[in-house]
Amino acid sequence: MADLKGKTLFITGASRGIGLAIGKRAAQDGANVVIAAKTAEPHPKLKGTIYTAAEEIEAAGGKALPLVVDVREEEMVEQAMEKAADTFGGIDILINNASAISLTNTQYTPMKRYDLMHQVNIRGTFMCSQKAIPYLKKSDNPHVLNLSPPLNFEAKWFKPHVAYSMAKYGMSLCVLGMAEEFKKDAIAFNALWPRTAIDTAAMEMMGGGQILKNCRKTEIMSDAAHVILTKPSGDFTGNFCIDDEVLASIGVTDLSKYRHEGVKEEELLPDFFV
Repeated sequence: MADLKGKTLFITGASRGIGLAIGKRAAQDGANVVIAAKTAEPHPKLKGTIYTAAEEIEAAGGKALPLVVDVREEEMVEQAMEKAADTFGGIDILINNASAISLTNTQYTPMKRYDLMHQVNIRGTFMCSQKAIPYLKKSDNPHVLNLSPPLNFEAKWFKPHVAYSMAKYGMSLCVLGMAEEFKKDAIAFNALWPRTAIDTAAMEMMGGGQILKNCRKTEIMSDAAHVILTKPSGDFTGNFCIDDEVLASIGVTDLSKYRHEGVKEEELLPDFFV
């Protein structure tokens, strides 16, 4: 499968960042992109809404459907997927990108923040996958891609932020189990994670604008996602992929275009869990 022309992608949290980048890359092929996110009104600290994202998707060559969706709300997710299928004739790809983060240790993680991470990351991923499956079964190349890390249960990945690590690994456990559960239906379930920190608004909020130059651009994730999503779903499932390894698998080893000008490879910040 060469491209995503005519395919419909349902992307959670796609109003900005990596989710939007994946949508824009698919749009270059002529894909339909459902922007399922909460931001309908401009955020004081985070740029982008579902409507500005839709404009970017259409400018890139795709068709966009912006929908206000909170992945914690079952009825809202169900209605959004029904609307997506009615609008574009089905759903071929689900990107579980929406995520909440708090890099706090056990004593400094408020239970409200704990609940948010688990409701959005684990429950949201599980529920969106569950609700998408009836539509994906009708697709000729169905994929679910979770933006979550490879499963590595070394204590060093849990010690600094147990609650966040649990929430992200929960998304990866969905890949592990669902890939096997739905292998008979040829629905691919895979995970994608970056080798380095990625230049996003969330990263800027956590570390300040000065660290963004030491992050790779979002396009490395969207290009890697494109490689995964164009593979035959029956042949590629249950994988925990790292962005640069995915690109290397198709012969792309010069990653300089994903770095900010003047930044050396060794100056990039490593991401968590890798």
